[in-house]
Amino acid sequence: MVSFFEASMSRLSIHRVGNKSQNEFYALSKSPLKIEDEFLNNLLLQFFLGSFEKVNEVYHFTHPGDDLALNEMFHYSDTAFTEPGAFHDISEKITKYLFDLSDHPRIKSGELYIAYFTNVQLEGELLDAVGIFKSETKETYLKVYPDTGGFNVEYEQEGINIQKLDKGCLVFNSAKEAGFKVLVLDKTNTNDAVYWKDDFLKIKVRNDNFHKTNTTLSVYKNFVTEKLDDEFELTKADKIDLLNRSMKYFKEKETFDINEFSDEVIGNEKAAESFKNYTKAYEQEFETELSDSFDISGAAVKKQARVFKSVLKLDKNFHIYIHGNKELIEKGFDDEKAMNFYKVYFKEEV
Repeated sequence: MVSFFEASMSRLSIHRVGNKSQNEFYALSKSPLKIEDEFLNNLLLQFFLGSFEKVNEVYHFTHPGDDLALNEMFHYSDTAFTEPGAFHDISEKITKYLFDLSDHPRIKSGELYIAYFTNVQLEGELLDAVGIFKSETKETYLKVYPDTGGFNVEYEQEGINIQKLDKGCLVFNSAKEAGFKVLVLDKTNTNDAVYWKDDFLKIKVRNDNFHKTNTTLSVYKNFVTEKLDDEFELTKADKIDLLNRSMKYFKEKETFDINEFSDEVIGNEKAAESFKNYTKAYEQEFETELSDSFDISGAAVKKQARVFKSVLKLDKNFHIYIHGNKELIEKGFDDEKAMNFYKVYFKEEV
């Protein structure tokens, strides 16, 4: 969704954020960093923007009272877009704000980079963007170089891997009235990392077709794998068939309609009603609304296809990949061997 082959970085300020609960502090730079080395500039562009090329979900800033001006990061981003001369001052305020929220013992200290980009492509538009990135994980690197009579080796500790951005967000100068378009990245995957999305940014997923498609497929997958067993007697092959049929529907159709989906994919009136009840329970639990019809997002289908498994695992001996007609595979039980078996029909080996 994001492309940065035309992008350039016009401003960059680097600070450091410690963990408040560990009696660490923050450190501010006196001025923005000037990058005159073109190779280093390209490395930084790759470090900051490269990981966002596979990010599809678009968020927006929110505030409980619907007054976006009270969302700190919305306010700081808006100022950065409208007052270029205040950029470094804004970067300092962002650092102090993040520091005040870094009071959980498991939150790591690290460098905070605030950058201003131009010509970053999002959804077909070339836009300005404010980037906030945090590097927490340090690595050790080896350097091999020629020496008298051969080679020598040195190491550098506390290095940063430019292929591994720990946390980041891109705020695009678009859809301001709706809270700007925001992309977010957080690779820490720990419970305390909620502070990045919820406490620091205060963002919610934009309710677009990507989100609707992605959520509906996720809910259906959970329904098939976790709920159907409570009401129906299904084999794993049956479940895989239901998942394959749903993926086929989403790949072939341009729009989703829950009644059409229930008839063509689920094919059982009782199970279809159970699915609708399951979606209602999901809406109540997560305080969200699932649409009964929407235009299908191909990017979301592609993303979900990676986690829709069509593999039937049998002990440690066999894996059966089921891609088509479920009627060509039968399950049975061999009394003599006291073991289950599957019988597979096919016309020819490929």
